[in-house]
Amino acid sequence: MLWIEILAVVVIWLSFWSLIPRDEWWFRGADFPRLQILALGFIAFILLLIWDGEWDLRRQVIFVGLIAALAYQLKMVLPYTLIWKKQVKQVQPDQIDPSKQISLIVSNVLTPNTEYHRLIEQIHQHQPDIVLTLETDQTWQNELSVIEADYPYRVPVPLDNLYGMHLYSKLELSDTEVKFILSNEIPSIHTTVKLRSGQPVQLYCLHPKPPSPTEAKDSTLRDAELLIVGDQIKDLDESCIVMGDLNDVAWSRTTRLFQRISGLLDPRVGRHYVNTFHADYPLLRWSLDHVFHSTDFALVKMERLPHIGSDHFPVYVVLQTGRQFEQVQQELEQTDADEQEAQEAIQEGIAKAEKEEKQVTDEIAQDYKDVKQV
Repeated sequence: MLWIEILAVVVIWLSFWSLIPRDEWWFRGADFPRLQILALGFIAFILLLIWDGEWDLRRQVIFVGLIAALAYQLKMVLPYTLIWKKQVKQVQPDQIDPSKQISLIVSNVLTPNTEYHRLIEQIHQHQPDIVLTLETDQTWQNELSVIEADYPYRVPVPLDNLYGMHLYSKLELSDTEVKFILSNEIPSIHTTVKLRSGQPVQLYCLHPKPPSPTEAKDSTLRDAELLIVGDQIKDLDESCIVMGDLNDVAWSRTTRLFQRISGLLDPRVGRHYVNTFHADYPLLRWSLDHVFHSTDFALVKMERLPHIGSDHFPVYVVLQTGRQFEQVQQELEQTDADEQEAQEAIQEGIAKAEKEEKQVTDEIAQDYKDVKQV
């Protein structure tokens, strides 16, 4: 039947569309639904096999193309399943040391969401050392004030543009900066957190714009912001954690490049996806909320928490640092080509940010001129 071949062709097209090295959202968007594309591909594969029709040249070509597409999609998503080698070791019961642990909740709350009690209940239940909220405005800050007694160290950045963020910590913070890396609208929090053992950990909290028709028309600034942070981290000889809603999936070209540039590890590799978006549509989910860390951390616990009324699920992660983990865990190998690609993406992002800032300045100047003339 023709519709089976059409389905197979769509899967083939979507699978290889993301290989095109372009930043526009209609290219980068194909990075996200790989699991869904894979599922449709397997359906098309089975139907092509059982379809009682002639195996003409067109059907054969489509079948071979579909096998290639499925192989490519499996290559991208299989690392986030149990059959893959774990990138991050599990802390064994006899290794547990609470003084060297840090527990985190990362939650994109969705600004219009008014079910504040759901997140508050989860914070009270898990008692994490660090809470990072994203898309939080002044109203959310007011509602979350009930947890402030437990979190004496706070970095509030309330914004009404869907990019506000708040950092709450039981552990001491120092050298804290709120940076606007490439856009005056998009904050990030950079700080040092001291574990109970006294060990400092560099903490980076990010939430760049996604490539979409309603947000950023391309992924240039998102990619550049992530790689700028990764480029800074690679020169650090310190414990480090990067977390937040990166508006990119774990298996994308940029995220994998970020890992190679920064040397940070992903605890999901060899375990499970932790798909956090979209919370309301079970068949349309992928991983947008991330926690990456340096090689001296191993995993104690990682789970996706229940629905809080947002379009994202919160993520709860417990990590433990130790010399023994650093000796058995290896960062991804970086090549000269990776360094060149990262630097080109960073320079492209900086140039785009400067251009956009100039456009805004020119528009303000023109508006001022028009007002004076009136």
